[in-house]
Amino acid sequence: MAWMKRVVAAILFAGVTALPAQAADLTTQRELLSKAQFTLERFTDNPKMEDARALARHAKAILIFPNLLKGAFFVGGEGGNGVLLARRADNTWSYPAFYSLASLSFGLQVGGQSSEAILLVMTDDALRAIMADQVKLGGDVSAAAGPVGSGVEASSSTAVGTDIYTYSNTSGLFIGASLEGAVIARREDFNSDIYGGVVDPRKIVLEDTVQNPIADPLRADLETFARP
Repeated sequence: MAWMKRVVAAILFAGVTALPAQAADLTTQRELLSKAQFTLERFTDNPKMEDARALARHAKAILIFPNLLKGAFFVGGEGGNGVLLARRADNTWSYPAFYSLASLSFGLQVGGQSSEAILLVMTDDALRAIMADQVKLGGDVSAAAGPVGSGVEASSSTAVGTDIYTYSNTSGLFIGASLEGAVIARREDFNSDIYGGVVDPRKIVLEDTVQNPIADPLRADLETFARP
């Protein structure tokens, strides 16, 4: 069964990362940035997300996946594209690097679902791991469902010792979603297109050597969401 999981995971991941590449133009990326902005606004406006906002004030970076498609027929998979932004020393946010997320589950399951998620990166080690190439949640870095409804002080203290906290919005219901086992990998084609050449995510997120103003509205909304 282990070898089967590896094979299916590879197929799923290839599908998530390769399919959008057929339409990897600036229009696609503008749409993704716009959807990420709407996702962040929904998380900002919902009073149940006090804990997420409290954790975000201490986050080193944030991943926003505005459209995670989940399909299942005995073997289930979830995946989609998103963006990573890191906090600068002055509490402003970097320009986004593009990433994909893919996960796999086994069992008797039928149906499909669409959700949006934010992942709060709480440690420098986790951010470096994501920058390196690709990272597996629960394997390369620790991941946990973000607390909901425990109060701002409780959620802030919870951040100690966990690399990444995840939150998901499915059909209007905000939950602390477990994405353990999901793989996060860079979208080099998207990054190359939007920044005009082959660009390492570290140059976008950490070194601030490239910019594109079409991401400024998202960055502004993130400052509101995660203001210390």
